[in-house]
Amino acid sequence: MNRSIKVLLAAMLSAMLLIGCASTRMDSSQKLAMYRANAGEPVRSFQFFGRLHSWTPLGDRALAVWTRPREAWLLELAGSCPDLAYAHSVAITSSLNRVQARFDRVRPIGAGSMTIPCQIGEIRPLDVDALRDAERDWREGGEVIDEAPQEAPGEAADQASASGT
Repeated sequence: MNRSIKVLLAAMLSAMLLIGCASTRMDSSQKLAMYRANAGEPVRSFQFFGRLHSWTPLGDRALAVWTRPREAWLLELAGSCPDLAYAHSVAITSSLNRVQARFDRVRPIGAGSMTIPCQIGEIRPLDVDALRDAERDWREGGEVIDEAPQEAPGEAADQASASGT
């Protein structure tokens, strides 16, 4: 085999390996779907003493925040928060040690000289154990976790009328 064919084969093999590695990485929409699938019903607020344990951006409209190692919240933002992708940390406003949906905001830090706070639209508690299991299952099997199954159109109408909405 001549040298040019060897180089070409090596380049093709390298490209295939890179494509294989890239396809096993979860994109932000897949990650958000997994977090949503492991989140409870929306709540009005959560207790917050001004310090986050950690946080994870989930696109430009959502993030997960850990207030303790085993307590986390999915924050869906009221609109796009473009600085979130570039932030090295976030600050969250609160009143009387509570973060409230539709009132408090997330402010990306380190994204630039002037960041715009992003309003929290919805708060949902995360099942941290189920989320860790889903992440482990995805890493082991490479499967993307979808959101909870959607109800049939007739079921949704029945529930909406029963709840008075």
